[in-house]
Amino acid sequence: MAYPCMSKSLILAVAPNGAQKTPADHPTLPITADEIGRTAAACQDAGASMIHTHVRDRGLRHLLDALAYRDAIAAIRRECGPDLVIQITTEAAGRYGTSVQMAIVRDLKPEACSASIREFAGKPEQERAAADFFAWTLRESIHVQYILYDMEDLHRFIYLHQRGVVPHARPCLLFVLGRYAKDQQSTPPDLLPFLAADLPFEVDWFICAFGRLEAACALTAAAFGGHCRIGFENNTLLADGQTAPDNTALIRQLASVAPVIGRPLASGKQTRDILGIHRG
Repeated sequence: MAYPCMSKSLILAVAPNGAQKTPADHPTLPITADEIGRTAAACQDAGASMIHTHVRDRGLRHLLDALAYRDAIAAIRRECGPDLVIQITTEAAGRYGTSVQMAIVRDLKPEACSASIREFAGKPEQERAAADFFAWTLRESIHVQYILYDMEDLHRFIYLHQRGVVPHARPCLLFVLGRYAKDQQSTPPDLLPFLAADLPFEVDWFICAFGRLEAACALTAAAFGGHCRIGFENNTLLADGQTAPDNTALIRQLASVAPVIGRPLASGKQTRDILGIHRG
C-alpha cells in the first residue's frame, strides 16, 4: 500500500448518528436538522473538519431524501460556516436499492458522499451502472469515499479499479474495522490486513471502528498515515469504558493526542486539499 505522506495533517470526520441508533441509545444523539447542525458546530470546535451525515424520517428510520438532506446541510452551514466538509451517506440500511442510492447523489450533487462498494458494485451485473455513476461523480467533482468492510471488499475494489469501474486515480477508502468481530468490538490489529495489502495505486484512507477501542484504532491508523471517522454511529464509549457525554467528547479525546504522533489537525480547507475536493 502506498501511504499518504506523514507530514499531512490528520482529518477527523465525525459520524454523529448513523442509520440505526436513536435517542434511546444515547440522549444526545442528533436526529433533527437543528440538532445535527449544533452537533456539527461543537465537533468542529473540538477538531473535526468533516461530517458524515445521516438523516431520518418522522419514525426515526434511516432516510435517503433530498429535502431532508438539504435541511440538514443548511443547518450545518448555518452553524459552521463554509469550512466544514459535508459528506452524505448513501447507505442502504436494508431500505434502499442502488437506483435510489445513486439518485440521491444525482439530485443533491453534494461535495462528498460515501458508497459501499458491495452495495454499488458487489455483483458483476452492477458494474455497468456503477461505472456510469462513478464516472459522473468524477465529472461533477463529487468526492466519493469507498466503504470496504473486509479483505474481500478490498480485493473486489482493486478488480473494479483495474477494470475502470472506479475511475479515480487516487481513490479514497474507508476501512471498517471489526464489522464482523464478536459483539462488534474493534481492535487495532483489525487494521493490519488492510495495511498489508499490495495496492497498485495510491489512496487516501480512513478507518472507523466499533466499541471502546475506537480511539485506539483511530490513533493506530493516524500513526500509519490514515485519517479517522469517529462518533456515535459506531461507538458511544470513551477509551476508559465510560459513556461519552456527546459526540464532541469522542472528537476531543483523539484531537488531544494526535499532535503527539506528529499529526496536526486538518482544517476544512486542508481537508479539501488533501482529498482533492474542489467544487466550482
